[in-house]
Amino acid sequence: MEIMDILKILLPAILVLLTAYLLIDRLLKNEDKRRNFELRKDVVNTLTPIRLRAYERLILVLERTTPSTLIVSVAKPGMTNLELQTQLLASIRQEFSHNLSQQIYVSNEIWVHIRATQESLLRLVNSCASKCNPANSASELAEMIIQVYDTSERTPTELAIDKLKNEVQNYLS
Repeated sequence: MEIMDILKILLPAILVLLTAYLLIDRLLKNEDKRRNFELRKDVVNTLTPIRLRAYERLILVLERTTPSTLIVSVAKPGMTNLELQTQLLASIRQEFSHNLSQQIYVSNEIWVHIRATQESLLRLVNSCASKCNPANSASELAEMIIQVYDTSERTPTELAIDKLKNEVQNYLS
């Protein structure tokens, strides 16, 4: 009879212990999930303004490096084609190099478009400059760059800006 009495006491105790263990385990897992959610929420709240500023900066770089804007800011009276070419190349490289760190806040796809835009602008300047006499007035090179750029159906700058805008919209939604 003693074993039956022990089992009568031990079996309910084991069931209570097992139930308590399962409830506490579930409670701890839910608490861990809640903490992880709160942490992710805090990270998103912290990173969102930084990412948006990165998108803004990259849009500014793309806008500043459009040929018409760039030529107006770089060209000076009395410049030669060679001097304008040199200044344009330096300005394009400088604009993009000042914003290299922004790539950590945007997707790889966007960064590829940003780099392609820079390379395209450098090629455009060099290509147009190769068709001009280096000693002639810079206005010759400036006009050629703007004409070639304006004849493009979809410029790399426009494509990169559109991709940036789409990524921002997707990020915010």
